[in-house]
Amino acid sequence: MNRTKPVSLLSLCAVICAVLITTAEAKTLRYASQDDPQTLDPHSANLVPTNRVLSQVYESLVMRDKNFKLVPALALSWSQPDAKTWRFKLRPNVKFHGGEAFTADDVVFSVERALNPLSQLKSSVQGVASAKKVDNLTVDLIMKEPNPVLLNHLFNFRVMSKEWAVKNKTETPQNYKDREDTFASRNTNGTGPFKVTLRQPDIKTVLVAYEDWWNKNSPEKGNLTQVDLLPVKSNATRAAALLSGEVDFVLDPPPQDITRLKQNPNVKVIEGRDARVQYLAFDQSRSELLYSDVKGKNPLKDVRVRQAISHAIDIEAIREKVMRGLSVPIGTMVTPDVRGYSKDADKRLAFDKEKARQLLKEAGYPNGFSITLDCGNVQPAADICQAIPPMLSQVGIRATPNIVPQTNYFPKIQKFDTSMYLLSWGTPTFDSLYTLQALLHTYGGESSGNGDSNYGRYSNPKMDQLITQIRTESDLKKRDGLIREALLINTADLPVIPLHQPLVPWAMRKNVDAVFTPNNVAYFFRFKLN
Repeated sequence: MNRTKPVSLLSLCAVICAVLITTAEAKTLRYASQDDPQTLDPHSANLVPTNRVLSQVYESLVMRDKNFKLVPALALSWSQPDAKTWRFKLRPNVKFHGGEAFTADDVVFSVERALNPLSQLKSSVQGVASAKKVDNLTVDLIMKEPNPVLLNHLFNFRVMSKEWAVKNKTETPQNYKDREDTFASRNTNGTGPFKVTLRQPDIKTVLVAYEDWWNKNSPEKGNLTQVDLLPVKSNATRAAALLSGEVDFVLDPPPQDITRLKQNPNVKVIEGRDARVQYLAFDQSRSELLYSDVKGKNPLKDVRVRQAISHAIDIEAIREKVMRGLSVPIGTMVTPDVRGYSKDADKRLAFDKEKARQLLKEAGYPNGFSITLDCGNVQPAADICQAIPPMLSQVGIRATPNIVPQTNYFPKIQKFDTSMYLLSWGTPTFDSLYTLQALLHTYGGESSGNGDSNYGRYSNPKMDQLITQIRTESDLKKRDGLIREALLINTADLPVIPLHQPLVPWAMRKNVDAVFTPNNVAYFFRFKLN
């Protein structure tokens, strides 16, 4: 008996030491943002707050490295046996968070789910007609039309476990527009670096590092073991929490607090350009405008009225007073780092109140008209929404800001319950087709992927023709020329009015090392806590 006691004590000591080491190595990042993901379904809603969380959990066949170059992810390699087939060799020995083995069946299932009429992620498989299993680790994407930049689109594609989805009766995406509640909208099962272990909407979401992640030995990998996502709506509270050390990282610090944050010795701020454009859009389909004193007509169908609105907006005042210098005025819907950007399409109409009044008079509205401007209640959108109506009032347009909670805002505009609305739009593929097809193509129905985010129902046959050509043109120089034509149509027609490209600050405690990305997504697997 006496001889076994030292062994027991040694075993107990080993356990205690292991616990102490594990505790010492635990690195939890407390992350505050004004936004909370609206759903966890990987193919339901194509919204920035949702994408920021799901990109930690779900993976695609390709990914981007810290320099934002496309590299293999769940696919080891790819080839094109012919113009309408892409063959992907899949990575072996990958497991989902639930323990299921990753196979070609999951890719086929996820492609079908992304193509479902309820999915807002159809653009992630642009041009794909179907997926076909070749063997357990080989899958073919069969194209309905050639797509020379398919890999750019696949960066936004998400693979989920077929077995898990079938088991939990979530084979089809959540109907986000009608606010359907499903198992997949509340739970996740991806292959990514983090798994969701707690989901309390508008309170807290906890991500824990996945120990069996296939890429855990990546030289880019940081040391976080947990990320606590804390939605904090108040600008002042987010800034105060960072300054006091209650949180470690704020992805959306308020512009008015940036100088104060930079002056604090315990905080650092890194900045970069977001591949995103803030813009105004209009109802151009109804014969009578909603929420207006104009009866029997829709003034927004007249390009002169849209031009008048553009002339009335003092974009420099918005840049200086609202954005505190953290924006670059822009006249086109894609930013300079996106393929197809054209400098000659990047032209804003000058701020000119007299010209705006003249255009309204020519259009038959010498006394202007009333209208409602819909916006989400997040910053800086809510402040911009307050700044624009006084500018429009100076030319006779009486705009009433309608600032809607974010959870209600997207379902509202997706049901076309709007006359004029403010949104921001990013191009995660870094290819202009994504933006042109979603925003400016005539709406083609839920299964088409055309005009999915064209909530003003703008329609221009020439624009549609160009987008159709862009989709399949393999000569990239010629393709860039077609994109330029389409962007110039938007500049002339103004179905949407680009405002500015945000300059994005990330604020964090001094002991946080972060890698900034041009899509404004914090990939936490690269973060380090020192």
